[in-house]
Amino acid sequence: MLALVLAFPLYTLAAGSDTKIDAVLSVDVSTSMNESDVNKVSNEAMKMFIDMASVQGDKIGVVAYTDQILREKALLKIGSAADKQSLKTFIDQLTRGPYTDIAVGVNEAVKILESGGSEPGHVPLIVLMTDGNNSLNAGKSQQQSDQVLNEAVKKAKDKGIPIYTIGLNADGTLNKDVLERISTETGGKLFITSTADKLPQILSEIYASHLKLKVVPLTGITANGQFQDVTINIPNASVLEANISMMSSKPVEAKLFNPAGQQQTIPSDKIIYTASSAYTLIKLISPVQGDWKLQIKGVPKEKIDINLIYNYDVQVSMEVLSSNSYKPGDTVPIKAFLESNGAKITDADLYKNLKAALVVTDLDTKKTSETPLTASVQGIEGTFKIAEAHDYEIKVKAEDASFVRESQPVTVSAKKAGASTPVSPPTTGSNEATAGSTSALVGPIAWIVGILLVLIAAVLFALSRWKKANKGFYGQMVVEIKDEDTGERTTPQYRKLNAFKGKVELHQLLQLAPEFAETKQIVFKPGPGDTVVLYNQSGCVIEKGGRLFDAVNGKELKNNDRIKILLQNINKSITVEFIK
Repeated sequence: MLALVLAFPLYTLAAGSDTKIDAVLSVDVSTSMNESDVNKVSNEAMKMFIDMASVQGDKIGVVAYTDQILREKALLKIGSAADKQSLKTFIDQLTRGPYTDIAVGVNEAVKILESGGSEPGHVPLIVLMTDGNNSLNAGKSQQQSDQVLNEAVKKAKDKGIPIYTIGLNADGTLNKDVLERISTETGGKLFITSTADKLPQILSEIYASHLKLKVVPLTGITANGQFQDVTINIPNASVLEANISMMSSKPVEAKLFNPAGQQQTIPSDKIIYTASSAYTLIKLISPVQGDWKLQIKGVPKEKIDINLIYNYDVQVSMEVLSSNSYKPGDTVPIKAFLESNGAKITDADLYKNLKAALVVTDLDTKKTSETPLTASVQGIEGTFKIAEAHDYEIKVKAEDASFVRESQPVTVSAKKAGASTPVSPPTTGSNEATAGSTSALVGPIAWIVGILLVLIAAVLFALSRWKKANKGFYGQMVVEIKDEDTGERTTPQYRKLNAFKGKVELHQLLQLAPEFAETKQIVFKPGPGDTVVLYNQSGCVIEKGGRLFDAVNGKELKNNDRIKILLQNINKSITVEFIK
């Protein structure tokens, strides 16, 4: 039963609002999964991971692989409930096929993160799931697969992308060594399970581990057919989101009461409600501090597991040191404080059980040590004594039962400053007068020549820009629109391109229909050799042959090239084929 498949302890998570994730979930969809993951728990685990993500800012992509990419979804930046639903719908539509090549899943996940573009405050990760060893078709050797895998792992390591590997060892033949090497070399972690039942718990641990969160086990309930009370404690005013997930294979009713005892409307502006075949999620936005009451009613004897996930707005800031240069024997004063939304936190509850430490890394010996610091509502204080004439990296770590935070690292040096190399003054001599006389004559001529060259260059540049802007197209576009909800397609429409000069927007080819306004930023320009070049500055995802077609900086389309454009504002897709 799915209730048992998803059964794991109730826990709380605390995530830092200052950190967003760029995650690619790469899942093995070989036909062997029909036996090792009969109920497609891997799909439910991935959907739960998506629901755990922040309301806005996190980016998630999905890869479904066998010995090739069956389907993939590029990184989607979550900005609404519709974005999360788009990802979950994509997962529900995944199919399975023969053969397995782990290298394919790793390599494509790295490519997606590369093409997705990094943003400040975002941390990347890959979750790789597989249920067995490689099973290659006759057209590929293990040596070829190993080469692709080694290159992909090296690239992930160089770019700081940890790969968390999950081995579903249902038949006891899993090659753990390969998965362990992938995770160890990239700074991730290996998880092995003999049953798909554990996948949701493992995905939760990965989420927590990657963002340096702490898991606090609590106790679930067994339904008795009546509403049963569960206390949801909001410990302080720094909680941005509180996510309540209820796991059950059968329908669950839920009521929610705030600390004042008032029943809340579900959903509402401050309460987001989502449900799947395996779990229900209630997300509280900026909830008030205190004990909330959740009432749950389930089918008698049905085990219901509940997850409480906190998203805190808490950071650690270390005060600026008076100096970054010291000598052995010096004592460095350390001061830090908790911060929320750019201001110091004075909430005594946050400091009550807080443990703080100074983390020091000797950059010469590469050894790291921790020294306890004193934490109180007045702040975090302590000292660090310089032992050797080395360079050091120091940062403050603060943790309690539900979160871990670290300040930005600071480097201090106890080495003597090296002598600077003096800069020699320019030499002078008796030729200065002659040079000055010559320059007096050359100067006006040089100015005149320079102005003429600039004018000529400007004219040539303007002429080339005019020619480029008025360059004509060849061929035509075949446009077809599909409603992703109903599966209905429009009759293919043929749009001749010779009526346009320089460029044409996809929105123009769609006759400027208001519902397709987001396609204004998808532009076609004439390319070399009677081709067209596609530029995508919109939020739409473009695929070619089932793979991401990244056209931010321009991509050439040749005769009979066919692309699929997935719209973001409406659940429709547009297929465009270029023909001469």
